[in-house]
Amino acid sequence: MFEHLRDKIKHIPNLPGIYQYFDKNDVIIYIGKAKDLKKRVSSYFNKSNNDSAKTAILVRKIVDIKYLVVDTELDALLLENNLIKKYLPKYNIQLKDDKTYPWICIKNEPFPRVFSTRRVVKDGSDYYGPYASVKMMYTLLDLIKDVYPLRTCKLNLSKQEIEAKKHKVCLEYHIGNCLGPCIGAETTADYQKYIDDIKSILKGNIGSVITELKRLMRQFSDELKFEEALEVKNKISSLQNYYSKSAIVSPRIHNVDVISMTEDDKSAYVNFLKISNGSIIHGHTVEVKKKLDETDEEIISFVLIDMRNRFGTESKEVITDVKLNKNFADLTITNPIRGDKKALLDLSQRNSKFFMLEKHKQVKLIDPNRHTERIMETMKKDLRLKELPRHIECFDNSNFQGTNAVAACVVFRDGKPSKKEYRNFNIKTVVGPDDFASMEEVIFRRYRRLLDENQELPQLIIIDGGKGQLSSALKSIDKLGLRGKITVIGIAKKLEEIYFPGDSIPVYIDKRSESLKIIQHLRNEAHRFGITHHRNKRSKNALGTELTNIPGIGEKTAEQLIQHFKSVKRVKEATKNELTKEVGLSKATLLIKYFNL
Repeated sequence: MFEHLRDKIKHIPNLPGIYQYFDKNDVIIYIGKAKDLKKRVSSYFNKSNNDSAKTAILVRKIVDIKYLVVDTELDALLLENNLIKKYLPKYNIQLKDDKTYPWICIKNEPFPRVFSTRRVVKDGSDYYGPYASVKMMYTLLDLIKDVYPLRTCKLNLSKQEIEAKKHKVCLEYHIGNCLGPCIGAETTADYQKYIDDIKSILKGNIGSVITELKRLMRQFSDELKFEEALEVKNKISSLQNYYSKSAIVSPRIHNVDVISMTEDDKSAYVNFLKISNGSIIHGHTVEVKKKLDETDEEIISFVLIDMRNRFGTESKEVITDVKLNKNFADLTITNPIRGDKKALLDLSQRNSKFFMLEKHKQVKLIDPNRHTERIMETMKKDLRLKELPRHIECFDNSNFQGTNAVAACVVFRDGKPSKKEYRNFNIKTVVGPDDFASMEEVIFRRYRRLLDENQELPQLIIIDGGKGQLSSALKSIDKLGLRGKITVIGIAKKLEEIYFPGDSIPVYIDKRSESLKIIQHLRNEAHRFGITHHRNKRSKNALGTELTNIPGIGEKTAEQLIQHFKSVKRVKEATKNELTKEVGLSKATLLIKYFNL
């Protein structure tokens, strides 16, 4: 470590704040936050704490360090988030989200208009959003238009303009969509009631608006104003219809944020939901590109602060699937295990997974090679391999009551079947139903041949079976001197347990993992291929007992007859001419003579 950096770290305080790392070109390459700045910055230069190769590369490029002290850890999170978005440092995680989302604006003007916009202007207007779903935003705007008669024109409706009678009503007035504030036909106080209701709806407080409208409907009814009461009833129906569609969680859950994540080797996919009065009023998912093997806690904290800023949420509770050890002032972190909150968390997790799968599908279509590389990297990590498993072979044994023992070997290249390389084996040295000995024989024969012919060896061998079959396979691997050169694992069928050599306890891979899916595909292919060969062998042996018992009829002729006539019965029923046409006169004569005895 450079001496000037050592001296600088000595003077960093043990206080919360953010730190910035600069390279030789005085460019910020990393921004971090810490509860204790001195401890956190020092940890980067402590070799025992620096296992990540990416972090080691970062440290080698640090030429200068700057820091800023703040009051709380939450302040540090906010500042870090803002600075990362401003400077986009090379080694920080980045939100892959450069879209401009629309807002609903309530304009700061007499008789305010309500409309959608993608530009937030600081002119005193109220903005609600942003809306990740444009359809959701227009649904709200249509609801507001149906319930409240608001103006849509851009006229200057100041008191002086209206008193001077400078405006005339338009078509919207004549069809009942506007009550004519431009000509003084509507008071500011009445119009403001509509705006107050709309603000409550946009905040998710639809229930309180419905309650007020019901009170107004009863009042009109008591005053025998039935037409007005009917209009209010229709408004209530519209609001209740919208509320029933949006209230997908318990109405007992008030004003909470929900955040969850799913990840692959390169990115994390984080879903954020904003809940108000039992309804989801915002939902958004982002991709976070990982740079330095960031922990789940670091990723969730980063995105949580960004989302709360973006959607203007002031909820006091956050529901998440990640343990957050940070102290958020006036914020409760909940990790539910059952109930309505768990159901809400499950919904968020499903959204993050769907988003990840959609991203993977897009990559598969646009860049198949990148998709393959990601899967290979995932398998390498999950199975603790030294290299990418581009060439995988899987073995399975098959026998019927100890007879016709066979084995199958299937080959996958880059995670896909290479069917031209599939191989079947007839067990030669084993008598009776001994799967262990059969596996030992097949593994030895397969790799003895590859070695003799100088062919490429696989990076991974999968044995369909538990510890017994795996141990038998390893005996042959040891005889051939291949231990350590090829990774060999076993997969047990019942619980999808993965066994590694020397480990008595199996490894359980996530059932949703692509690694397990490929292993299962290999196992199923080996079983299918082996069973097909086994059935063919049994059929061949069965027909051999009928036709090959005939003097002068060999296996090849018997197989030719079965392929043409489909069964021994049809061979028996065939005429001499039909048999002669297929196998010649001499063999046809033998068959006719045998069957007519």
